[in-house]
Amino acid sequence: MTISVNGTEINEATIAAEMNRARAAGHPEGEQLRDSAIQELILRKLMLDQAAKVGVSAGSDEETIGTLLQQEVAFNEVDEASCRSFYDENSASFMQGEMAAASHILFTPGEGLGGSLVKAKAEGILADLQKNPAAFAAMAREHSACPSGKEGGALGQFGRGQMVPEFEQAVFSTELGQITPELIETQFGYHIIQVTDRKGGDLVSFDEVKERLQAYLTDMEGRKATHAYLADLVKAADIQGYQLPAFA
Repeated sequence: MTISVNGTEINEATIAAEMNRARAAGHPEGEQLRDSAIQELILRKLMLDQAAKVGVSAGSDEETIGTLLQQEVAFNEVDEASCRSFYDENSASFMQGEMAAASHILFTPGEGLGGSLVKAKAEGILADLQKNPAAFAAMAREHSACPSGKEGGALGQFGRGQMVPEFEQAVFSTELGQITPELIETQFGYHIIQVTDRKGGDLVSFDEVKERLQAYLTDMEGRKATHAYLADLVKAADIQGYQLPAFA
């Protein structure tokens, strides 16, 4: 079935070009690549249409989209009280000298704001693993986009500061032997994580982490606001031949 967005067709040549661009950026081959390309093209088209509607224009499509999001996606910087509440409620995430070992399954949604089908697939696998944690290594070998997948997803032992913040927070706030209850999103994609070893440490004071914590929580608010904005664009659009389940 032909894919179209607000009456404009997204043809096979355009999809192939987007896939080639993703390959050049280092994204792996596989069934996810085509879906990621289509999702990226749909969302890009919606944002460019919205930019034209509100009179936003810049030197390139990327600059136009960046200007549009900066202008239309509103969110507040997280205040100190909210940071303090997060710190108090997640004290296990602020231990110094603490060590852990974990395994993960990585799903790469591709460049840009696409990847809704990849996320849906990852959520389905997470649900299966919550029912059958013993299948984690086998699932990692079959589905993970990380080289560690060949080792059942095992990443070995690491300490604080050695992983990206979102991954680290998830690992050090999850009990030994448990799988994270939700997908963890980082700059690399979506992760399902299982904690395989834990060693204790000392609690870092709130003052030491306040600035970094505020930046992290504010970034999360920005991502949520952007997702909500895109969901509104998808809802208002006429998209034929493809469904974006993450925005349904």
